[in-house]
Amino acid sequence: MSGFILRALTLPVLFFAPLAVLAGPVQSSHLSLPPDAASHRQVVVDIFTASYDVYRKYAWGQDEVAPISKKPLNPRNGWGASIVDGMSTMYIMGLEDLFNDAVNFAQGIDFSHSKTADTVSLFESTIRYVAGLLSAYELSGKKHPGLVTKAKQLADCLSLGWTNNNVIPYNDLDFKHNTFENTGTSIAAAGTLTLEWSRLSLYTGNNTYRKLAEDAVLRIANNNAHVIAAGLPGQGLDPKTGAPTDAYVTWGGGSDSYFEYLIKYARLSNTDDNTYADKWRLAVESSIKTLLKTSTVGDHVYLADYDDDRKIRHVSSHLACFHAGNWMLGGRLLNNETIVNIGLRLNDGCWNTYSSTATGIGPDGFAFASADGDYTGEQPPTTAQRAFYNKNGFYITNGYYIQRPEVLESNFYAWRVTGDTKYIDRAASAVRSFQAYLRADGGYAGVEDVDSKQPSKNDETQSFWFAEVLKYLFLTFDDPGHISLDDYVFNTEAHPFLAPPAKSKYGS
Repeated sequence: MSGFILRALTLPVLFFAPLAVLAGPVQSSHLSLPPDAASHRQVVVDIFTASYDVYRKYAWGQDEVAPISKKPLNPRNGWGASIVDGMSTMYIMGLEDLFNDAVNFAQGIDFSHSKTADTVSLFESTIRYVAGLLSAYELSGKKHPGLVTKAKQLADCLSLGWTNNNVIPYNDLDFKHNTFENTGTSIAAAGTLTLEWSRLSLYTGNNTYRKLAEDAVLRIANNNAHVIAAGLPGQGLDPKTGAPTDAYVTWGGGSDSYFEYLIKYARLSNTDDNTYADKWRLAVESSIKTLLKTSTVGDHVYLADYDDDRKIRHVSSHLACFHAGNWMLGGRLLNNETIVNIGLRLNDGCWNTYSSTATGIGPDGFAFASADGDYTGEQPPTTAQRAFYNKNGFYITNGYYIQRPEVLESNFYAWRVTGDTKYIDRAASAVRSFQAYLRADGGYAGVEDVDSKQPSKNDETQSFWFAEVLKYLFLTFDDPGHISLDDYVFNTEAHPFLAPPAKSKYGS
């Protein structure tokens, strides 16, 4: 099936449906775990504890704990990232001793200063630390108010991003000198604060946090400059003016969680402001019309990028593969099965990047061809890449796997939305691949080439390995009523927040 045929089949259903329909439940009513789910679940717990034991051996308390730097940090550097980022997973897995130790450690962190020369990322510190603290507070029955105190202390420091009363915050902050880097930011960095900062307002009684986050998103959503299609803003922003700085459109890094949070915030807050759900729906509609592509080999469905030269770039990434689960979630909330079904096809396309490699693990970046071409904006594919594409319907542009969660995140949504046990089989396959290729010194690390049977390993274990990958795998094998998608909303780092009962409809 070509991309043009796919759009011809789906667009009339999508665009001529009523704008406002009754919201449906997200999870399928026919969810039945296979007999081997419990054993798979235990393997995931064992991987978590093994990974965390190595983290504690090399990193626990060795360095000053500070907010996440703008540079990627790994647990072996210390910093406490995996302690806070992993707390909600510990609680969900029933690892009570680890959770209690982590809570005690987190409550002793002084977020008010940093001993590193690196700047602090508003975005990363929000999604990992603020979210990790508040989610752990909620999940544990609000028994540890010190976690809220610490989240507030950090958010008060992060408020430096709005020093000049700018609506779009600066992302790179210097806690040591109480200044910020006067540089641009992205729609993801500025537009991925609403879940966490609104929850902080709820528990502190200070509405300022929520208002700062909402105003930033609404500025992005309502700015029509550099928009190549309705609802699809360019990636870059100037915090001084709030204006876009480019027209690059992607559901990948730098833009991804802006789109993700539009529908998630509508659901978590049940706000009467329809902007969030409406703009999410508009972004999806425009993406289907403009970015949705089908590979010329294998009929795999992917979302392309759109660049500053107003050209489609036939590229995607592991990061972008969250879109499949996000479309399933939003499609159910809007009661639009067309969006859900396209999300499922996008999920299959992303899973193809796992099932086609030597390790059974997907690459960080990939490209493809569709009926309208194969432009990537980079060098043309090599002979080896063309051969790989002719066999698999995509080719690898970055073979690293740095323990990203997005493909398994969308696979989890696909299981909970459909009840089809093939998604459990896929999760089990990923676990086997992780055991075979990621083990290192008793723990687990990323690899440099997913299409090698003997890949070199990175000397890193990412905090999102604890927060996201292992949580989504565990919940795939767990009782579907545990952390139900009808009761919780996950932030972009997989920290769940308890949601109120769903509204009857979302959007205008």
